Amino acid sequence: MYKKIAQQINDVVGDNVKKLARLFPSAVKDGEVDFEALKEELGQFEEVGSEKYELTWAGKKNAKKIAQEDVFGRTLKFIPEDSKNADTTENLYIEGDNLEVLKLLRQNYYGSIKMIYIDPPYNTGNDFIYNDTFTMSKDESDTVEGIADSTERYTINSMSKNRFHARWLNMMFSRLNVAKDLLTNDGIVFISIDDNEIDNLIKVCNEVFGEENFVSLLSVEINPKGRKNSRYISVSNDYCLIYAKDICSGYFVENIPKNIKDLSQDENGNYVHNSGKRVLVGENSFNNVVTNYNAPKHYTVYYNSNIGEIKLKKERTLEEVDEELIAKGFERYCSYNGDNFVENTYTNSKFLELFYEQKLEFKNKKIYEKNMSTTIRLKSMLVNRDYEAVVNGKAVNFSLDYKTTSAGTAMKELFNTEDVYFSAPKNVGLLKVLMTLLDGDDFYVLDFFSGSATTAEAVMEQNMIDGGIRKYILVQWAEEINEKQASYRAGFKTICELGKERIRLAGDKLQKKYSNDSTDIGFKVFRVADTNIKWNSLMDLGQVDVKQLEYTPDLVDFMADVNDVDIVYEVMLRQRDVALSESIELLSDIGGRTYLYASSFLVCLETEITEELVEKIAAIDPLPIKFIFRDSAFKDDIALKDETFRKMRALVERNSGESKPTYTVEFI
Repeated sequence: MYKKIAQQINDVVGDNVKKLARLFPSAVKDGEVDFEALKEELGQFEEVGSEKYELTWAGKKNAKKIAQEDVFGRTLKFIPEDSKNADTTENLYIEGDNLEVLKLLRQNYYGSIKMIYIDPPYNTGNDFIYNDTFTMSKDESDTVEGIADSTERYTINSMSKNRFHARWLNMMFSRLNVAKDLLTNDGIVFISIDDNEIDNLIKVCNEVFGEENFVSLLSVEINPKGRKNSRYISVSNDYCLIYAKDICSGYFVENIPKNIKDLSQDENGNYVHNSGKRVLVGENSFNNVVTNYNAPKHYTVYYNSNIGEIKLKKERTLEEVDEELIAKGFERYCSYNGDNFVENTYTNSKFLELFYEQKLEFKNKKIYEKNMSTTIRLKSMLVNRDYEAVVNGKAVNFSLDYKTTSAGTAMKELFNTEDVYFSAPKNVGLLKVLMTLLDGDDFYVLDFFSGSATTAEAVMEQNMIDGGIRKYILVQWAEEINEKQASYRAGFKTICELGKERIRLAGDKLQKKYSNDSTDIGFKVFRVADTNIKWNSLMDLGQVDVKQLEYTPDLVDFMADVNDVDIVYEVMLRQRDVALSESIELLSDIGGRTYLYASSFLVCLETEITEELVEKIAAIDPLPIKFIFRDSAFKDDIALKDETFRKMRALVERNSGESKPTYTVEFI
């Protein structure tokens, strides 16, 4: 009768079945997929052979299986002492296994992330990969990849291992499958990679996102001099692979400033192309010959530059010149090829619109459309450049910098050291270019291989530059730093400690650089931890003396020594579209353990429900959309529960008048 908060966070299979049912109702019966019916819906009425084009490897099936499984007994614990501006920030830094974290975030951020950028291990034979544990039989374990070689969460994937590529593919395949669910319909994923796995990664992404959603493969010049240790040919680039969630919904904007040398200025101060201008009216061999002289794309233009006046005429022959207008100082422009009129580029109404907007250039018997934009499309070759560009109407010295060397130098300056704290960090410039490709400036950027936290710095700086309100979510395993490294000697024991300190330093530096104290430079830290909630009542299991619960009632529902805030966050992980950055407010006028989350969710952790408490909750204005109570607060008294919520419903209706607000009630 009364709905309880489910322990389960992910129901990937169930969600997929529902999607399939919407597309092919006949193929889903009583919640089960009829595969024969599905084949018929897809036009496959004959047996399909076993051979087909696909990428397969040892452990692939299990990698997909683990992506679909829920994550039990785990939660995200808020770490206030590591956070910065926790009460106001919308940025998140999460420590833990990124596969676990992605699953824990799936409800809150389902379809909410517009941009994903990751710089995963390149599988060079010297870097770490995650050890994911798969559930399989002994026979399976003898024949397929997937069982971790040790109990450690990550390990070096040595080339000497006979499943070198398979282990890396298993890691990537499972994580990309979960991450896809977090993307908005117009979301884009960017993946930095090098030569070692680029071919396999493309095939994996084709399977996860769909081959039709491939956007581009960028070549990024990270080392203009080339690596001296490269075999045969000096390697100077990495790659950035780009896929869309839905290629039809994705949209990129021009985001590279033009070189001032490629621009000219007219009397209105507007910049136009010097070359490659689109001819609207004039000689051309591309447009169709005019057959209908009343068509909207056929007209002769007479323009008097002295008075800025324009007239359009319908003429049937090239010799049909309005001599009267010529005598008044008008110049004639028409589109022709040989002895024939050809259509103009735009209709007469569109042409006049451009004229009155002063977007036309009259020159050498031709009329051009001015290109008012001072930006161009990103090219597939990202080359380092320093040049004079036009930004916001002003000539400025502009730099496109993707180099790892300059990124390393910037980190040294940030930490005020000559030592290398992090090898080969990504350049902030690359991340800024990628995020400004996306339309808009208010969206989430997710990086679940965050490393040195370059993504966070890039988001903050770009927001400072253009006034955007982008938010980041960074995920990083607390990988221990080797004692021999300079960063360890400087006091950093894990990559997470280094990354968080970089964000703090970068935020303060950027604030001074741009004289900007309005941009969000804070971040809220969470850490993967064991659950705070006993999802099965210990009383039901006969493990707790009922008499003892009079003195320690929390032992019914919660683990020992947990705090209320962590319980609230864990409950919120099971709500759809509720950001973890939202505020938690203690409603001290109601009780000592009643909280309001995101102004919409009331979580009542009181051990006893009284009439006074119910009256206060029912009077909250505006009314929360969901009320969550402890089942144990009602002492398993169904009659008390019924009476309590009958009264609460009556009080809510009385307080709200005719508005009849909608709300739901759930229980822990």
